[in-house]
Amino acid sequence: MERYDIAIIGTGPAGVSAAITATVRNKRVLLLGSARMSDKVGKAHQVDNYPGLPHISGADFAARLKAHLDEMGIAITEKRVGAVYAMGDYYALQLDEDMVEASTVILATGVVSAKSLPGEERFLGRGVSYCATCDARLYRGKTVAVLGSAADAAEEAEFLAQVVEKVLYFPVGKAPEPKEGANLVIVRELPEAVLGEKAVTGLKTREGEHRVDGVFILRDAVQADRLVPGLRMDENHVAVDLMMRTNLPGCFACGDIAGKPYQYVKAAGQGNVAALSAVSYLAETAKAKEE
Repeated sequence: MERYDIAIIGTGPAGVSAAITATVRNKRVLLLGSARMSDKVGKAHQVDNYPGLPHISGADFAARLKAHLDEMGIAITEKRVGAVYAMGDYYALQLDEDMVEASTVILATGVVSAKSLPGEERFLGRGVSYCATCDARLYRGKTVAVLGSAADAAEEAEFLAQVVEKVLYFPVGKAPEPKEGANLVIVRELPEAVLGEKAVTGLKTREGEHRVDGVFILRDAVQADRLVPGLRMDENHVAVDLMMRTNLPGCFACGDIAGKPYQYVKAAGQGNVAALSAVSYLAETAKAKEE
């Protein structure tokens, strides 16, 4: 299986900075995220504190980041990351229906502001999923609920409808809605909890309960410790040291996900540090194998 030196998740200032630094050090990089760059950056009215780029709009700042990646030949892979598993001396990343390997991982996904639903964490892997294309085949002949707030939630719901018996789509926020069909129904109710005992059996809303066999929660970002099992958190942030190292060897975190302040200049600096730490880790592990 194809193995990268460093997989970087996130295309905001932290992820872009990490990708640039790692590429300069001749590492094989897999950059995962949106080709539109960070929505937080793109929607910013004006950035006033980034050195060398005074009074730049968020849209122009995002364009500069993308142009820098293009100039260095760094491609962005837009596949959804379903999970990242520590496998000892490497990490396995689930990307839609594919698996890839990386010797190290840098998390630069930003902070997840959405609160978990009651039952969401309890039934993760037992009926709750964050990736439709990853897990659709597990629900053939069954009914599933899709809680859609991500930009591609409608597309994933339509894909699910081609595989499962029935899809109940619950729009969250202003995300695009799928086309209704014989087995895809839009339900305009507010989800309140995932129900079940040993596995998911239903979804509770303000208006009532719906019997379902699975719940797909499609957000733009997933809480880091659910994305990477075993990752230590510090409240809503990933716990890191000054070198951006997490508790998992070979896994690093930077930017907003690593704590306040939520500043672009701080995120870019931490991305640089995380990449340098990953490069050092690769060198140390290679040396240890030779001895």
